[in-house]
Amino acid sequence: MADKLIIFDTTLRDGEQSPGASMTRDEKLRIARQLERLKVDVIEAGFAASSNGDFEAVQLIANTIKDSTICSLSRANDRDISRAAEALKGANSARIHTFIATSALHMEKKLRMTPDQVFEQAKQSVRFARNLVADVEFSPEDGYRSDVDFLCRVLEAVIAEGATTINVPDTVGYAIPELYGEFIRTLRERIPNSDKAIWSVHCHNDLGMAVANSLAGVKIGGARQVECTINGLGERAGNCSLEEIVMAVKTRKDYFGLELGIDAKHILAASRMVSQTTGFVVQPNKAVVGANAFAHASGIHQDGVLKARDTYEIMRAEDVGWTANKIVLGKLSGRNAFKQRLQELGVQLESEAEINAAFARFKELADRKSDIFDEDILALVSDESVTQDKEQFCFVSLSQHSETGERPHAAVVFTVAGKEVKSSSDGNGPVDASLKAIESHVKSGAEMVLYSVNAISGSTESQGEVTVRLQNSGRVVNGVGSDPDIVVASAKAYLSALNKLQSKSDRVAAQG
Repeated sequence: MADKLIIFDTTLRDGEQSPGASMTRDEKLRIARQLERLKVDVIEAGFAASSNGDFEAVQLIANTIKDSTICSLSRANDRDISRAAEALKGANSARIHTFIATSALHMEKKLRMTPDQVFEQAKQSVRFARNLVADVEFSPEDGYRSDVDFLCRVLEAVIAEGATTINVPDTVGYAIPELYGEFIRTLRERIPNSDKAIWSVHCHNDLGMAVANSLAGVKIGGARQVECTINGLGERAGNCSLEEIVMAVKTRKDYFGLELGIDAKHILAASRMVSQTTGFVVQPNKAVVGANAFAHASGIHQDGVLKARDTYEIMRAEDVGWTANKIVLGKLSGRNAFKQRLQELGVQLESEAEINAAFARFKELADRKSDIFDEDILALVSDESVTQDKEQFCFVSLSQHSETGERPHAAVVFTVAGKEVKSSSDGNGPVDASLKAIESHVKSGAEMVLYSVNAISGSTESQGEVTVRLQNSGRVVNGVGSDPDIVVASAKAYLSALNKLQSKSDRVAAQG
């Protein structure tokens, strides 16, 4: 039996630190359920001590998810650790992940602590956490840029205190694969009790090598846990990509010789869900989950694939959830057929009310476009999951007029705390007029820092998916809306972003 590689997903914690990627509690739970279907080993659900909202999200996920270990991050202090333990009480399997910086730069400039103080703090924190839960992970933040002798001293001590997983982060994406792999191996060889813990890697993508560094940490260094995110989501250039790690290890099992518990056919649904929830669009040429990942434009390539697919394809598209199926349903189509397609797409709605609402939206969409693709279904369900909550602002209807030589005008009807209002405005275009109409009533004062449009499927009849990023008083949020009418999708996205601005939660900087 080959060794098992543990997949530790931190989309809900480190991924959420991307500006504008913050998620609501219900959005986090929905993604956690998808990660459970994907059979992720460990789900880092959040940073419980950072805010009441994060605490509640970790608690909800811990009480709901049964098949994955649920983890909360905490700084190396008793308050954070106690808060994490409290949030994790309902988990079938709980882990506390505590961290403190160990590089000379971070200790001096950020922590303003001496190495001896950091050493004692690390030991005491792991000891305290170990008395609360059986599974404790320790991370030396900026570990790769830390002095090796000091790092060995710290890690030997925390293992002696009961740390069950040792994670060595490349916090700033500085590592080179061969050097990082050797660094992990050196630590494991020099630390006498290194065999008493599982070794983990956590790499950022600042130089585009997060996946390569993580795999080197596994192959050369002997790590048996990889920390990663769906779509490589994360602050700055992002994190190590879960889908790329999983498919690299699966496809090159001849080289890695490792087993994985991941059910890869749910990868695409997870990718799409995270993209739609956060508004971070997946680039078309992204490995595994990009729209072009299994597309062949070259005539030579097309000819080869038609004769034998393995001439140019090293993975099967269907193994990660891609399908050529197209669902074509209309007003007379049955609810059971719709439910069956949702199951095939890896989507699980929790109540009959949610299914009925989603089906009603499906039939409304079928009236407006003839062919409904899988991407449309995923967008529709994602949109439904966002709008089912009691929100401050909800879209009702929109009318707009524009013609060459005339200034466009739009009138938008939406609800504010359940009460319907109508607002109108001129603008430079129909989208601008619509958003100005909303803002003229709401008066949020928010600055728009991003507006992007993405076609959900590949025709002029496609739904448009619009992302609006707003910034106000230092808070950055994303709103996402989808509709066959781009102007309507834009209004929905703007209202979605305004709703997120309503729920303010303070966050603290976390380990990278």
